[in-house]
Formats: sequence, C-alpha cells, structure tokens
Amino acid sequence: MCDLDGVRSGDHGGRPSKAFQQGRFEDLPERPRLPHRYYDAETSTLEVRSAPFGAVATHVVSYGPRDAPPLLLIHGLMTTSYSWRYMFEQLGDRYRLIAPDLPGSGRSSIPAGRFSAAALGTFISELQAALGVAGCPAVANSLGGLLCMHAALRHPGTFERLVVIHAPAVVEPRHVALHAGLRLPGAKAILERVVRRAPQRWAHRNIHYYDETLKSLEEAREYGAPLATAAGAGALIRYLDDALDPRELRALEHRLRSRRDSGDAFPVALMLVYAREDPTVAPKVGRTLHALVPDSELHWLERSSHFVQVDRPAALAALLVDFLARR
Repeated sequence: MCDLDGVRSGDHGGRPSKAFQQGRFEDLPERPRLPHRYYDAETSTLEVRSAPFGAVATHVVSYGPRDAPPLLLIHGLMTTSYSWRYMFEQLGDRYRLIAPDLPGSGRSSIPAGRFSAAALGTFISELQAALGVAGCPAVANSLGGLLCMHAALRHPGTFERLVVIHAPAVVEPRHVALHAGLRLPGAKAILERVVRRAPQRWAHRNIHYYDETLKSLEEAREYGAPLATAAGAGALIRYLDDALDPRELRALEHRLRSRRDSGDAFPVALMLVYAREDPTVAPKVGRTLHALVPDSELHWLERSSHFVQVDRPAALAALLVDFLARR
C-alpha cells in the first residue's frame, strides 16, 4: 500500500479551501476557476451494437495524439466524460485518451433494459471492440470502476491493465437502505420529480469535492442537463436501482472471495485508488476490496474526494503513469 500526501488545494495551486465546504449554488462562477481542455477534445457519436441494450448512440470524447497508446477513461454515477477534464492536460501527451458517456449518461442515448453492473460491463467490452481498442488499459472512477471489474471478470482480454478509483464494490448499509427505499410505492416517481425540479442544483448538491471552489455553472449544466428530462432522470434511478443492487454487490464479493481462496489472481493487473476522506464511498471499501483481491495494489490519496481526478489530478497522473508503464 502507498500513501500520497499533497497540498490542500488539490495539486492545482491557487487558493485553498476548507475541506468539503459546499458553497451556495447562486454563488457558482460561470466558468471553473481553473481552466481545462475538455472542450478542445474531439467528439464523435458511435453506434454500439450491444447484446444487453441493442443499439446505443455513444458520445465519445478523444484527446491526445492519434498514434499514442489508447487509454480508456470511464466515469461514474451521475457524471459524464466531463469528469476527466483535468486529466487531459496531465496525460494527453502520453496517451490517446478515450472518454465515453455511458448509456443513459451525458450525451449518449438511453437504451431499454436493466442497467445491471454485469450488463454495463459487457457494454464497455463491446464499446472497446467498436472503437478498435480492445485490450487497452482503462482508468475508471466510482461506479465505472465497478463496471470495469465486471468487464474484466466476465470478458477476458478486455483490459491490459485496470485502475479503479473509489469503486463502490462492497455492500454498505446505504446500498441496502437505498434499494429498500426504491421499493416503496411511488418512491421512484417522487425521486424523479425531485431530480427534474432543479437538475443543476441537484448536481451541485450531490457532487462533493475536497476543494469545492473547483465547481462552476459549467459543471452544473454538464451534469444537470441529462437529468432535466423524464428519461434522463429515470436513467439515473435505474443506475441506482440496478447497478447498485446489494444482491449483485454480494455476488461480486462472493466471486472475488472464491477466486482468492482458490488461488486465482484477478484476470488483469489491478490498481485500487481510494481517499480516506471520501464522503461518498467509505475507506473500508478500499481495504475490503484489496483483501478480496490481494494481488492488487492499493494506494491512498490524501486530501481528496470521490473525484480524485478533479481534486488531485497531478498526483493521480503520477500513479497512473508508473502503473501503466509496467508490463
């Protein structure tokens, strides 16, 4: 295990902020106080023929030299490819960064079907094949990390190496409470109305950074726009209900435990990155997952949030470059 410390401002420089002190939505600046290159990237829409979902019009953002090694970046719940904006400058000279919007997220279409972690993991493998980058390494944040673990377990050869950041891959009491709450009569309809009433405010309130001064109206619009429609808010609820189903999380734990006890290594070289101050996924999840996959590497990034790629992009890039360079 490795511990990395860093400046309070999250490796960005500039003014520090009190950790996780969320400001008012009304005070958000139009643009983020720190520039990024997300809108300089190439964009495209790729139709992925998916076994679980049918045709999915997938929004893909690409950045870096076309002849550089491809690196897949998978976002998490309620975010989009925009969540990787500060990594473009950090990694764009070494890799061809490929950041899709997952089905039902961002600018991608919303397919029918259950948004189970297994089905979405299959979609990621299908997307790689459609992009012509099957077997490339991947970095995945939050729910994206959970999906990529499913992809690696179910579809051998999907990744060369895998970095999982703050994946909710172990059942917590909140998963059980959420699943039970969504079973109550009318709960999903009520939640949909709450999300749609003020989607930008919802995004602002439910995304947490160690340095909250990194937020902007630009970000609130990116994450809030897909939630403004009934279909978009419904897709978020499907993610909450299906991908975080406690029964499936327990099944993953059982599978990993069985592999460990049988002496089977994880199918791909795996690095886990967690933050001890993450308010979204408890630090014990990182420790438990490392115990289930003892051949993985576990790194702690201090003074960071669930979105280390925003709070501490330089520190994360240093870890990634070292890990991905190994063979």
